[in-house]
This record gives sequence, C-alpha cells and structure tokens, in this order.
Amino acid sequence: MDGDGRPEGGTGRGRRVLRWTALGLAALLAGGAGAGFLYYQHLNDNIHQAALDLGDRKAPAPTPNQAGQTPLNILVIGSDARDSKENQKLGGARETFGSPPLADVQMLVHLSADRSNMSVVSMPRDTLLEIPKCTDPEDGKVYPASRGRTMTNESLGRGGPGCTVATWQKLTGIRVDHFVMVDFAGVVAMADSVGGVPVCVDANIHSKDSQGHGSGLRLAKGTHPVQGEQALQWLRTRYGFEDGSDLAREKAQHMYLNSLVRTLRENATLSSPNRLRRLAEEATRALTVDPGLDTVKKLYDLSGELRGVEPERITMTTMPNRLVGARVEPTEDAERLFRMIREDVPLDGKGTGRAPTPSPNPADAGIAVQVRGGDRVGRAARLLVAKGFTQAVTDPSAPPGGARTVVRYPSAELEPGARRVATALGLPADAVRLSTEVSGVTLELGPDWHEPDPARDEKTPATAESLNGADTSACMHVSPGFTW
Repeated sequence: MDGDGRPEGGTGRGRRVLRWTALGLAALLAGGAGAGFLYYQHLNDNIHQAALDLGDRKAPAPTPNQAGQTPLNILVIGSDARDSKENQKLGGARETFGSPPLADVQMLVHLSADRSNMSVVSMPRDTLLEIPKCTDPEDGKVYPASRGRTMTNESLGRGGPGCTVATWQKLTGIRVDHFVMVDFAGVVAMADSVGGVPVCVDANIHSKDSQGHGSGLRLAKGTHPVQGEQALQWLRTRYGFEDGSDLAREKAQHMYLNSLVRTLRENATLSSPNRLRRLAEEATRALTVDPGLDTVKKLYDLSGELRGVEPERITMTTMPNRLVGARVEPTEDAERLFRMIREDVPLDGKGTGRAPTPSPNPADAGIAVQVRGGDRVGRAARLLVAKGFTQAVTDPSAPPGGARTVVRYPSAELEPGARRVATALGLPADAVRLSTEVSGVTLELGPDWHEPDPARDEKTPATAESLNGADTSACMHVSPGFTW
C-alpha cells in the first residue's frame, strides 16, 4: 500500500509510505535550539544510536579544499516503523505492524567545505538500485547483496540505517559522515513543538477520494501554519498534489522543510524556556543517530554549523530519475548531480560555479595504475600523471575494453586506490569493479571515455527540480479532483 492506504500501480507492495524528510533535518536544527537545556543527561539518554556503515566497502574521503576544509554529508532517513503504540495509532495497515521497517525517506544533506552553502538531494523511495552486502553488528547476521536491483527503501530492513548509508555510498561515491533517522511519531511531536510551519496551496484541498484513499489533509486556499497530525498529513499527501505521484509529495516536503528552517531561525517564540525544553525533549526522543552524534552536545555543535547557512544558500533537489514500469531509476543527470556533490560544487550556482581543482594527494603517487583501451591510452595515462598518479603506465597491447569505461581492482586493499582514480577522472561510483582478471588497479577505456572538459557545465540539472530555501512564494498546485 502507498502512504495513503492504496495499492500503488497495482503492485500490492503492502507498505504505507511515510516521508519524514523535513522533520529529520528539523531534529538536527532543534538540537541547537537552546544550549541551556542541551546538557542534561536525560536528553542524552533519549537518543538511540546505531552503527554508521554496515557495508564492507568505503567511499573515498573527499579531497580537502585549499584551506584544508572538507564537506560534511549527513543522510536523513525517515522510517515507517510501526513497532510502538504511538506509531500504530498514527496510521498504517495492521498487517505491517512489527514488519521490517522501510527507509521511505532518504535525503542527503551536503554542507560545503567552507560552510557557506547547503545542498539537499532526496531519493525516491522506489528507486531501483543494488543494495550491497550488509552485516548487522548486533547479531552478526549477514544480509547478502541484492540479486539485481531492488527498491532502495528495503535497505533499512537489512540490519538498520547503516545499510541505507552503505547503499547510498555504493550508488553515489559520496562519503557519508553521519546519519539521522526519525520515525513518524516523532514528526507529530516535533511539528507541534515548534508551533506550526506555514505551507501554501493554490486551491482548497481535501486529500480524500471516493474510495477513502488519501492523507485526509484539508486546507483552504492560501498559506496556513500546520502542526501535529496536520503536519503529518501534509508530509504524507500524494493524492491531491499535482500529478498525484511520489515526486509531487517530495516537492511538498521540500517546501515544508524550507519553511521549517525559516521558522526555526526567525520565530521569536522559540526564546520561551518551556518551548525550548519541549523542543529539545521531543527532538532527542525521536532520533536514532550514528555514534558520532550520540550526545546533545554533538548535535548542538552540528546544528550550529547547519544554522550558519543562510536560507538563500540552501538548495533542495530530487534525484533525477526516469520510470521503469512502476518504479524509477537514476538518470545520467543524477550522476551529474552526484558528481557536483562529490566535488563540492554549489547547487545554487553561486561562487565560482566550478569546484576548484584539488591539489594532488601525495598518496596518489603510490597507486600503480595500468591503462588499457586502444589508441587513447597515452592521453589517459598523461592525464592521470598530471593529476598526481605518477605511476600510471599504458598497456597498448591489451584489447579494447567493453562498452563502458571502468576501473578494475583485484582485492579489497586496492579498492580505495581504484576509487580515487575514478574520482579523478569524473567516473561514476559504479564504474569501480572488483575483478580477478587484473593484477592491480586497471583503467579500461570504453567508447564512452573522453578527456574531462575544463569548461564542462556545472549547473544543477533542470531535472533535479531545485527549490531555493529563501523562496517564500512556493505553493503546491492542487489537483482539480481534490478541491472543495
């Protein structure tokens, strides 16, 4: 079932979809709401924690900028878990109670190395991808890699949020530093704590069809503050917004998040001690985090960095995708968006518009790289040498590679070097492959390879549906069949 209790696309998925993206980031921001209340031990005790990464392959660390700073990447996860009375009361088909949770919200928050801007990428819950092997640290259970592609939201049920982190790193090649997970009971509590978040609809809306499917959201045309269960309805609404798709729901969530950030920054009522105490209590109870964020002081420090970004430098996006039956898959524009995140290029188009050319990493000089692939190997090898891989050599006698350019490596200890080669050449994360047919890190040029263009387009793809955090004019379009 989808988030409104209706079988989606006739697939009988059996899961109601809940999107708690906005409140996950709100929890981070709430962590810094009142320093006077953040150091009580009972707040620390409220916070649940889990391992950061359950995979066995790590994404390469980002290259520091000229000032020695590195970006910060936080994966915000919204769980549809119904393992408590509070969560069950708020919704969900009874047959899903106690079943493995789904990561129905996945949103990467990228804070730039210089802390001047923030980029957010949401991934649709039904994105088809390969989930890597994950090991549950609690009981040692091993979840083998998925056979072929499966829906990304299933990653959470394979040992916990650390498997969702591993899945993102495999797909994007982006190192994830932290995660924050929130369930939907926490959404209601935190939304109520901040006193309401303004949202806008361009017509009267009632998200309920003749069969009773829908979130139940009922609002008059215009801008209104929503809180508590009404905020939950806004985040769940699919029927009634635009084309009724999950992408429309993500757009509504982005609008809510931007408004919530502005509310937390500007609302004078948050100076109330009682309001601050309640916000801190609700935020910490709703969270599951990695060990790097397991105290209120760590959350406070992180929230300080996040709150330092002005709303006009926050860019919300959705991973560019295309339909595959009733599901979606990443497009070429998605890889372009991921590359911009890896290279710390601002998605708002401000600044230089291109990532500065990183200084060669001294460690790259120790990576032996063999280049294969016909008459272009010389140019590719020279490019690698110029980027600091001084041991790059050619093998012109080797046959041409396959249809795609790939970087192969024979053993786990050589994987980090292979990924650094791929990053240096702007290759996608899935171009790095384990292979017993090579003896060392090997670049195989396919017909798709071309030398990086120094004047390449660094604009955020239009298909990412970007929304600026300072845009107060955003308003959701209401489908004609759901007006009153």
